[in-house]
Amino acid sequence: MATETIATRCCIAGGGPAGMMLGFLLGRAGVEVVVLEKHKDFFRDFRGDTIHPSTLQVMYELGLLDEFLKLPHQQVEKLSAVVGSEAITLADFTHLPTHCRFIAFMPQWDFLDFLASHAKRYSSFSLKMQAEAMGPIFDGERIAGVHVNTPDGPLDVRADLVVDAEGRHSELREAAGLDVVDLGAPMDVLWMRLTKKPTDGSEALGRVEAGRFFIMLDRGDYWQCAFVIPKGGYDALRERGLDAFRKDIVDLSPTLTDRVHELSSWDDVKLLTVRVDRLKRWYRDGLLCIGDAAHAMSPIGGVGVNLAVQDAVAAANILARPLREGPVPMSVLAKVQARRQWPTEMTQSLQIVIQNRIISNVLSLKSQPKPPAIVKLFDWIPWLRRLPARLIGMGFRPEHVESPELPPAKR
Repeated sequence: MATETIATRCCIAGGGPAGMMLGFLLGRAGVEVVVLEKHKDFFRDFRGDTIHPSTLQVMYELGLLDEFLKLPHQQVEKLSAVVGSEAITLADFTHLPTHCRFIAFMPQWDFLDFLASHAKRYSSFSLKMQAEAMGPIFDGERIAGVHVNTPDGPLDVRADLVVDAEGRHSELREAAGLDVVDLGAPMDVLWMRLTKKPTDGSEALGRVEAGRFFIMLDRGDYWQCAFVIPKGGYDALRERGLDAFRKDIVDLSPTLTDRVHELSSWDDVKLLTVRVDRLKRWYRDGLLCIGDAAHAMSPIGGVGVNLAVQDAVAAANILARPLREGPVPMSVLAKVQARRQWPTEMTQSLQIVIQNRIISNVLSLKSQPKPPAIVKLFDWIPWLRRLPARLIGMGFRPEHVESPELPPAKR
């Protein structure tokens, strides 16, 4: 079958939060952009669903917040945990210096559909579903596009700039030969869903006991649950059997006793292999990596989606005008990494400290844990809860929309 060829200013591989937000912002700024999404829709369960105040602020700056919040979601103003038998409030978002002082829990597919629907208003934006990036097109040492597989046959997308937003398992970044620094992770996470009853309450809750860590996220009519296990411990857990796993859940959260039968097989339990890594350099001539393709984040704090969105906003701010002129020099791509590297490294450093000093210790405990004194300070001195709320909700360098908007009617 003959290969079709199209040309564009920017080709974005990956229709996740980073790719869709960047595609929307570039299309909004009048840059010809093609976003490639390998699936036929955005529906994938157990993807990052936490929309933090920093991302909600971006939606506000785009004039889309009111419409966005009409989508089904749950709002959480505080995060709490039960450590052993003691309840602790860890973060209070109600004092943040931002428009929305809460975390919104929203299915990622709704978030992506929302971005796509608004991006399509701009004639310079194009979204291709079931379009899988298979590898870069090289022009000498420069990356000049992407080979794409589609149901209609092979497609070559020639572009002045390729943005890799394919996530932590990106084959594009591997083919580009970019060096990855593996920072390590002592844990993996099992995701599942269990029915939520009206009598359950709605507060996001973590439960910590000897050797076990369980998190329940309010998703309206169900709980999205995370069971943290030692790195590589999934096979040993399965060998104990599903009944033993159900019992572990009930031991941590007795209110779920009448619902754990909903886990009828291991197919109802999804394994997330946790990775924390980052590229030494996020770019090469003709290519830029953002989001998880540039830096895979731990699930701690649920910040992955929001770091990806912040990358996209920063990239659009820096690239929108140069891209309208043609190929972008590497010195401009370097500005994107320079802008986002410090908040990335700071966030990952904090995650690693929590992983290695708290979660690893919890997973190795044989006796009932007690909250560390530093954690109990959050109850003794409530205003201290604002500090983790700031780090989780806003991050180390929240971005603001500076890329221009050209009205759709003028395109």
